[in-house]
Amino acid sequence: MRKYEITNETHPNNKNLKRIRALKDFSNVKRGELGGFIESEKNLDQEGNCWLSGNAKVFRNAVVSGDAVVSGNAVVSGYAKVYGDAVVSHNAVVSWNAVVSGDAVVSWNAVVSGYAWVSDNAEICGNARVSGNAVVFHNAQVYGNAEVSGDAKVYEDAKVYGDAVVSWNAVVYGDAEVSGYAKVYGDAVVSDNAQVYGDEKSKPNDNPEILLSLPEEVTSITISGITYTQKVTWVAEEK
Repeated sequence: MRKYEITNETHPNNKNLKRIRALKDFSNVKRGELGGFIESEKNLDQEGNCWLSGNAKVFRNAVVSGDAVVSGNAVVSGYAKVYGDAVVSHNAVVSWNAVVSGDAVVSWNAVVSGYAWVSDNAEICGNARVSGNAVVFHNAQVYGNAEVSGDAKVYEDAKVYGDAVVSWNAVVYGDAEVSGYAKVYGDAVVSDNAQVYGDEKSKPNDNPEILLSLPEEVTSITISGITYTQKVTWVAEEK
């Protein structure tokens, strides 16, 4: 039996999107309850407990399935996929070919785009951005105004927040934290209990003390527009 139907109520800003209505009770949804907006039934699976609530929108070739929930004013578009027990809420956007799965949460004003993948118990919130081919998984968190892009990976219990940027092939994992205005890129690896913090007011000759405690694998880090390269000692190169 189909669990929802498409009503004639259209979205005020997009006439191609129509509101859905539940045809039966399932999960926390009651029969007759109105949901969010979709373009066609291909956007929301009739199986499982997946649902759209509030004014959430799913359109184009995007698919929500499994027990995933999209709520608030969240948007899932392009060829994006949201499945498992994932949650996309508030004003969050999942677009292009991005995937959100497992028990992952994307909330507030966060954006997951490109071919990025957010899975397991990972959380992307605030104004955070995850794009490119970046992967965030396990219990990792990306929040604030942080950005993870390129082929970067953030996983285990790692955190990236503040105005930090992790990009290219950089890897952040373990209990590591990258915050402030720090930039980790290239082939850099930040792991274990390392903490990388960038001060907006850092000067070229003021090498942050954190450089002394970074793992040996980290050979290049940019903090506040200043690139620190580990040679015999850390050398600052102002861009």
